[in-house]
Amino acid sequence: MNSSQQNAYPLIERAFTEGIELRRQSLKQLAEPLQDAAHAIVNCLKNGGKVLACGNGGSAADAQHFAAELVNRFEINRPGMAAVALTHDASVITSIANDFSFAQVFSRQVEALGRPGDLLLAISTSGDSENIVAAADAAAAASMQIIALTGKDGGALGRNAHVKLHLNISHPSTPRIQEMHITCLHILCALVDQQMFGGTHDY
Repeated sequence: MNSSQQNAYPLIERAFTEGIELRRQSLKQLAEPLQDAAHAIVNCLKNGGKVLACGNGGSAADAQHFAAELVNRFEINRPGMAAVALTHDASVITSIANDFSFAQVFSRQVEALGRPGDLLLAISTSGDSENIVAAADAAAAASMQIIALTGKDGGALGRNAHVKLHLNISHPSTPRIQEMHITCLHILCALVDQQMFGGTHDY
C-alpha cells in the first residue's frame, strides 16, 4: 500500500463507521415513523390519490428515484402506482423560476396537480429549502398529507405545523443524511409493496 492509499484509508473508514452508527441510531428513531409514513402512502394510493415528490440537487434525484420505484416496480412485479416527481420537467421548472421565482418551482406544480387526498413527499437535507417549505404549504392548502424527509435539526420544514409525518436524520453531514434518505425511501417502497400486494423483501 503506497502513501496516498494509506492517507485515504482514514477517510474511507470514517465514512463507513459513521454510516454504520447512523443506521443503528436511525433504526431506533425511525422504525415507527417509517411505518406511519408507509401507511399514509398506502391509504393515499388505495383511495385513488397520487404521490408528488420534490427535492433539490441530490434530493431531486431521490424524488425521481422514489417515483420511479412506485410507477414501475421495486422488488416485485405488480401494478404501477401513481407517483410524480416534480423535479424532471425542465420547461415547467424554468418557466416558473423565470416568471415568478425559484422559490415557487414546486409550489406552483402542487397547486396545479395536487388534489385533496394526494400526498406530498418533501425532501430536504437541511429542512430549510425555501421551495420545499413552500411546496408543503401549498400541499396543506390543497388538503394533501405531507411526509417530510429531512436532516440535521429538521429545519423550517420539520417545524412546519402542517407536517404530521416527519422522518428526520439527525446528523450534521449531508452525505450521511443522503445515504440514510435513500435507505428510508427503499424501506418505504418495501413496506408499500408488502401492505398493498403482499410482497416479500430481503428486509
